[in-house]
Amino acid sequence: MPNDARLLLLDKDVVESLLLPDDVLDAVREAFVLHSRREGRVFPLVRESLAAGGIFGIKSGDVPTQNLLGFKAAGFWPGNRQLGGEPHQATIILIDPATGRPICIVDGNAVTTMRTGAAGGLGLQQLARPDSSSVGLFGTGVQARVQLSYALRLMPTLKKVRYVSATGQPNLSFEAHFSARYDIALALDRNAMVAESDVVITATPGAGALFDLGAVRPGTHLNCVGADTNGKRELPDGLLQRVHLFVDDRAQASQIGETQWAPNTPCVELGDLLTKDAQFNRGRDDITVFDMTGLALQDLTVARMLYNCACESGLGNALAWPW
Repeated sequence: MPNDARLLLLDKDVVESLLLPDDVLDAVREAFVLHSRREGRVFPLVRESLAAGGIFGIKSGDVPTQNLLGFKAAGFWPGNRQLGGEPHQATIILIDPATGRPICIVDGNAVTTMRTGAAGGLGLQQLARPDSSSVGLFGTGVQARVQLSYALRLMPTLKKVRYVSATGQPNLSFEAHFSARYDIALALDRNAMVAESDVVITATPGAGALFDLGAVRPGTHLNCVGADTNGKRELPDGLLQRVHLFVDDRAQASQIGETQWAPNTPCVELGDLLTKDAQFNRGRDDITVFDMTGLALQDLTVARMLYNCACESGLGNALAWPW
């Protein structure tokens, strides 16, 4: 049996040093395309509540023609805040499909953040009005920041940002990250913010509807991030029936995304727009929603990119992993 096998460990510092926004964007776009062409498979989702109070999930898949196989074990442990840690935790493992042996273990926290931001940016490029100039953002956390960063990066017409914070108070550090180039300020009325925004991004824990149905005006695009578990939601009742609905994965969105609240709503997978298998000619008054639940293939294509970069750069810790 082989006894010289190695397992590469990529910790937080290595991952963050290699996660360049454009590289992540390319990897996430590839994941959408692979999914659309059914060259990449997404296996059944695991998402379970734990007795200890957390939520644990596994997203897995493969791309047989590329010898890509793996999974991400991730979830949400709210008690970590009291320990001074991050509630979201994720670990990605790449596996040799020929032998089942692990190749690389990746700290998945920053990967999850960045690939979700990149997916949101691609959704905006495909679905928002090209002349959109204003963003309404729910949330000021890690995911809200990366969603806004990719939105502003990929849609240079966006100049005005209004946001709703969990406390209802201005988040000065959040504002400072963007204020040098953009008009950013706290929104005093969430419904008014939605009504005045060309693009609305929801990046909250998904505890309930964030605004009233009547606040959404014609022509708005909404990127919805927070509904990623059964029972979570950010949108009001009745909205999905009024919109053109887009998802990353139809089955998964109806399980854990906003689409769970209206599972029979017709929808299109975003990857089909990228491959031109589906067409959408936006009318100026169309309302569009991108229900984002996160594809396993996104985690795998980004992790493979990191693995290749680390090998080329001599980064990471290689451990003996004999058979």
